[in-house]
Amino acid sequence: MEMNARYTSFVAVGDSFTEGMSDGLPDGSYRGWADLLAARLAAAARPSPGAPEATPAFRYANLAVRGKLIGQIADEQCGPAAAMGADLVTLVGGLNDVLRPKCDVEQVCARFEDAAGQLARGGGQLVLMRSPGRQGPVLERFRPRMEQLFTRIDEVAARHGALVVDLYASRALSDPRLWADDRLHLNAEGHHRVAEAVWQALGLAAASDWDAPLPAAAPPGWGARRAADLRFAREHLVPWVGRRLTGRSSGDGRPAKRPELLPYEG
Repeated sequence: MEMNARYTSFVAVGDSFTEGMSDGLPDGSYRGWADLLAARLAAAARPSPGAPEATPAFRYANLAVRGKLIGQIADEQCGPAAAMGADLVTLVGGLNDVLRPKCDVEQVCARFEDAAGQLARGGGQLVLMRSPGRQGPVLERFRPRMEQLFTRIDEVAARHGALVVDLYASRALSDPRLWADDRLHLNAEGHHRVAEAVWQALGLAAASDWDAPLPAAAPPGWGARRAADLRFAREHLVPWVGRRLTGRSSGDGRPAKRPELLPYEG
């Protein structure tokens, strides 16, 4: 149902999913669903020509940093985000935790609940997500952990009056063609679909069917699959294992892309 809501500020917190990996731009930075959503919200917030009163510029902050665990998101991002007092706040996190070989899922759920509570106290519409999962053995291995986290997310949302965008149930977003070569992040088309899903969850007029399946296509041959597997192992899996063994994160020392709630012209 369309609610015709008008948002004047938006702050996003989380990890690489919200930072925008792997929706790459020509300058080497990332865009992603949150930036795409901010651009649409900014356009919707602009006053119509000849409006009698000036409208404050739409403001946007993105505190997400790749590699962050839910405890780090709660400790480092949620306090500053809540203090910004934005109309709209999104929280996505916990997947980096549950995809690790060893994980106390109940502790992850408790930290997520803490993070959401901090943001809810800041006011504004809180949006949570059930993260998407790519088809394949990784999803099947970690599915019970993910579903335990998602059940808690539903409970937290009900407690705080938050919206939940269910990307996990999406059949389209499980299609490997909407994922980047690292097999962990959505590609540009995947991020566009997430932005549309959040837009519609806010009660805004749909521009497309974000969950429409991709056209049928012949699967790649054996040789192409093996080449892709080798490339994935060399460029993504081995560095990831190396970081785990040395206790490093891809986000170590990396600042947020938009740490302040400032005017945004999409």
